[in-house]
Amino acid sequence: MSENFTTTQSGAPVASDAHSLTVGADGVTALHDRYLVEKLASFNRERVPERNPHAKGGGAFGELVITEDVSKYTCAAVFQPGAKSETLARFSSVAGEQGSPDTWRDVRGFALRFYSTEGNYDIVGNNTPVFFIRDGLKFPDFIHSQKRMGASGLRNADMQWDFWTHSPESAHQVTYLMGDRGLPTTWREMNGYGSHTYQWINAEGERFWVQYHFMSRQGVKNMSNEEAEKLAGSDADHYRRDLFENIEEGNFPTWDVKVQIMPYEEGKTYRFNPFDITKTWSHKDYPLIPVGHFTLNRNPQNFFAEIEQAAFSPSNMVPGTDISPDKMLMARVFSYPDAQRNRIGTNYNQLPVNQPHAATVKTYMHEGAMQYHFNDAEARVYTPNSFGGPAAAPERAVEGGWESDGELVRSAATLRSEDDDFGQPGTLYREVYSAESKARFHATLLGQCQGISIESIREGFFQYWSNVDANLGQLLRDNYAASVAGATDGGLENASSLV
Repeated sequence: MSENFTTTQSGAPVASDAHSLTVGADGVTALHDRYLVEKLASFNRERVPERNPHAKGGGAFGELVITEDVSKYTCAAVFQPGAKSETLARFSSVAGEQGSPDTWRDVRGFALRFYSTEGNYDIVGNNTPVFFIRDGLKFPDFIHSQKRMGASGLRNADMQWDFWTHSPESAHQVTYLMGDRGLPTTWREMNGYGSHTYQWINAEGERFWVQYHFMSRQGVKNMSNEEAEKLAGSDADHYRRDLFENIEEGNFPTWDVKVQIMPYEEGKTYRFNPFDITKTWSHKDYPLIPVGHFTLNRNPQNFFAEIEQAAFSPSNMVPGTDISPDKMLMARVFSYPDAQRNRIGTNYNQLPVNQPHAATVKTYMHEGAMQYHFNDAEARVYTPNSFGGPAAAPERAVEGGWESDGELVRSAATLRSEDDDFGQPGTLYREVYSAESKARFHATLLGQCQGISIESIREGFFQYWSNVDANLGQLLRDNYAASVAGATDGGLENASSLV
């Protein structure tokens, strides 16, 4: 009897890999063929919604190595001298769908993930240092203009140029796009950029503005319109094939990591708005500073699981890094993880490719569709708690910030003369609730109190309601004591009668 047998998804052996259950050899198929139904249902759900945009792409894994000392600019562990971090890169096209040719003229996405010891750090950029628009509010309109007409289902140059010409801030990027960089020869032979301005924070809390540059050691090479058009017909997966085959053959592509650093105060007076993604910083003013390099040396074992389901987001920051007042970046920090939750699911970060590989996750978020990881049975899923659960550590977080109307801080709002947490609940209880509603309220709170089994938590319960109203707190104490006495004496018929 073979030990290598096909099973259902629940592990049961299947009777056949080739034949459905039918009424006779030539009869109707039985709906209760459980394996047939499971196999077809699984097939029908093999695809998640494709990205919108950046649907067509590919990627690989590798390693980031830091060879220089930039610790005076950032305390992020991933950028400390000698640090090595597992890396994932995904390259893509902006406008085309999953099946579109690689060689359409387009901006190329250049997304990186560094699996650092302090969590995943994602840099989601392009092969150009600028972008079409500077405000996230216009992003859906821009993408709509690059997609397809509602009636014909065809892409339309009128739409594209109508948007661009009504959006003069796009000129810098469109100039890149319509130039040579719009048709790179391969993903290996193009530079990448973080595009946005980000923030670095050092161990002393000093802040700096930073822009990332990833310079291809393979050189920057581009193709002609004619070559691109020919490849679109002969090999629509040219870029994807080239990356995979080169890595398979041991020809590992490498990019040098460099940064431009702007002192924090200079961000207020620089001659260009340094937070405008449609602009670049002069290399004469802020020359490139070497940091290290990353090499891609491992192909995915499963393209869908490790590349298609890879969920990058500029919201994935680590201590010593942060964002800037770049309006596009601030919008993307919300939009990217929201898109991933819609595309893959609530718990997309539990997928192996999205989990931190070098850091431990400790979170109070739980449940939701497709939950895979879960806490120990005794762990509490709320905070604060009395059981030694994890607590926020601002000294570890090393967050950045900037001044606008006031400096960004982690703080409660400034209190006014009558502001406090308990004043309005007390007024509601004393002045709004009727005698009848108070009686029901007391009974409800008594039931809640009876469900508490930890004395210190019960004491916190009484103090909480005493802060709302001193008489209420005392009443609850008395009612609870009476309920305990009543239970000892053989039961309490109606706890609300104690009100």
